[in-house]
Amino acid sequence: MISIKKYLDSKNAGPSPEVAGLLAVSLAAYRAALAQMAHSSNNICPGLGTGFSDQLLAAVREVNEQMSEQKMVESGRQICQQLEQWGVEVGRHYQEKSEEVKDLLLAMLHTAEDVGTRDERTAGQLHDVTERLKAVACLEDLTQIRSSIQSSAALLKTSIDRMKEEGTAAVAHLRGQVNSYQNKLEEAEKLALRDSLTGLLNRLCVEKQIERRIAVAESFCVTVIDINSFKQVNDTHGHLAGDELLKQFAGELVSASRSSDIVGRWGGDEFVIIFDGGWTEATTQVERLEKWVCGNYTLNSPTGSVTLGVHASMGLAQYQNGDKMKDLLARADKAMYGKKPSAAAR
Repeated sequence: MISIKKYLDSKNAGPSPEVAGLLAVSLAAYRAALAQMAHSSNNICPGLGTGFSDQLLAAVREVNEQMSEQKMVESGRQICQQLEQWGVEVGRHYQEKSEEVKDLLLAMLHTAEDVGTRDERTAGQLHDVTERLKAVACLEDLTQIRSSIQSSAALLKTSIDRMKEEGTAAVAHLRGQVNSYQNKLEEAEKLALRDSLTGLLNRLCVEKQIERRIAVAESFCVTVIDINSFKQVNDTHGHLAGDELLKQFAGELVSASRSSDIVGRWGGDEFVIIFDGGWTEATTQVERLEKWVCGNYTLNSPTGSVTLGVHASMGLAQYQNGDKMKDLLARADKAMYGKKPSAAAR
């Protein structure tokens, strides 16, 4: 396999200064982009360490004019895979951190409740003391003492009541604050688990749902869904039209799914649905989905409204004891590609 430079030499009997300059600038820009990604990854999520950054910097060192065409393509493919995996790990990392913060705030709430309970208990005990003091004050032969004790008891009771009221108010205020933080965290968690374009569950969330079912050996099936010829929609009508198609398609998936089904976007034009239960029930649901979501979609494009006939390929796989997530998804993916009109239709 010849290098990029040798390839140009063979084609042009030596690259022109313009071609050579363009090649040098392109490679320099590629190396600069990788280096900046490496730097930015450390700033975005330092908690994950420098593993991803080191991989990118290693790729930077390998990029040069003597790289073969095959090596350059393989480098790009590996970087895309690494970037996708890093994105998943970042999402999982920050989700775990948000769970830690939530646990901390809940601990604060429980502590506040304990303090309130203690104050109430203490107030009750001191109240009993004042009652006993009042009883002593009822002795007729202790008139002056009785008056003093009665006055002290009244003052003591007022202080206790005030302490109880202030403690209750403080606990209520703290509980309100913690509840507010908890609601914000829950909302942030929901956003972190949602695909920003379609509003469906994102890949990280779908993976966690699959892993949870595998951990308890539940009976479930997974279907992988891919929109046929989606690239052609982007190329012909623009990416905004493609995005609109993805949103409309996602909405149809949700409409056709049951409340117990887990519907998520896997990435690009691929979606994943988890069906709890066995093969027969899942097969029936997939057949229903195919009839529902395939058909005409009206989209806005730069040239105006356009109606497209949209079809999708769906591959179903059932969880088997001992399966890992990648095994299950690989079977579903293979079944999906087996239903494609042709390898070039994707």
